[in-house]
Amino acid sequence: METEFKSDGRLERVLRSGRFAVTAELNPPDSANPQEVYDAALVLSSVCDAINATDASGANCHMSSVAICALLTRAGYAPILQVSCRDRNRIAIQGDVLGAAAMGVCNVLCLTGDDISVGDQPQAKRVFDFDSIQLLRTIKIMRDEGMFLSGRKLTAPPRLLLGAASNPFVPPYDWRPLRLAKKVEAGADFVQTQYCYDVPRLRQFLKQVCDMGLDERVYILIGVGPLRSEKAAEYLRTRVPGVVIPDKIVDRLRKTPKHKKREEGKRICVEIIQQVQEIKCVSGVHLMAYRQEELVAEIIEEAGLLPRPMQPLARDSDPRARPSKRRRANRDGDQ
Repeated sequence: METEFKSDGRLERVLRSGRFAVTAELNPPDSANPQEVYDAALVLSSVCDAINATDASGANCHMSSVAICALLTRAGYAPILQVSCRDRNRIAIQGDVLGAAAMGVCNVLCLTGDDISVGDQPQAKRVFDFDSIQLLRTIKIMRDEGMFLSGRKLTAPPRLLLGAASNPFVPPYDWRPLRLAKKVEAGADFVQTQYCYDVPRLRQFLKQVCDMGLDERVYILIGVGPLRSEKAAEYLRTRVPGVVIPDKIVDRLRKTPKHKKREEGKRICVEIIQQVQEIKCVSGVHLMAYRQEELVAEIIEEAGLLPRPMQPLARDSDPRARPSKRRRANRDGDQ
């Protein structure tokens, strides 16, 4: 890994320290009420090193990622801005990246984006001016060369840790490490994978990744998440692009008594985290608990990942990233 820090954020500090990092996804509200964002973040903040603000995932409209990041930085939290290429062209995206960096955002996850056909407004127009690899290259140019893609100079380049997504669980399997290599070459500093419910398949993927030396160039965080029931598992693996859940996981939930299914889903998630921790080239986990944020702290604790390093989540060296009084006590798919 390079010696020079690329951001001023906690996530990069934790990753570079060798500690097992934890990030989590904040489910965006269908609301204009900022308190809903603060309430969701409050549940995550004490157990996570950074909080992902999703960008219309699944091609469904919610509060925007940029707006959520604005609220999170105002309150002193460390967000990861997700940027999807589906809905905006290169002009809008570069402007959003500069604006996010100005607000104190230190991390960006670059995504191509799910196609609009899987969302609830399939009549929307696709943009896809970029794909995720082109987006990574563009932001890397802004950060490292201090200019827009047009060549026009920036007076103050953004200081950002760049992230990408990876999905080891869908074929063609041999192509997945090659796809990751392209993202690393384009500028990815960390990667968050799709949900992992098949640890043997993950091990095969990571062996190829290590054989290619990619683990020396990028931090790898494995996506995990609790399942409410076998019905929730069936929905995910049939309706959400890129999610693979083996039959044995679904059968295990199906055989569990109804009043214990949620607890069993949490137990499966904890078991997977503990297995993932034993894989040497894994730098952390990315927890996606859709509409189950209240379970995140329990999962992290039961997986043995507490206490977390006591460092502020915000850019503590940046006076613009002061938390609001409301939250002052709480500082701290392959696309």
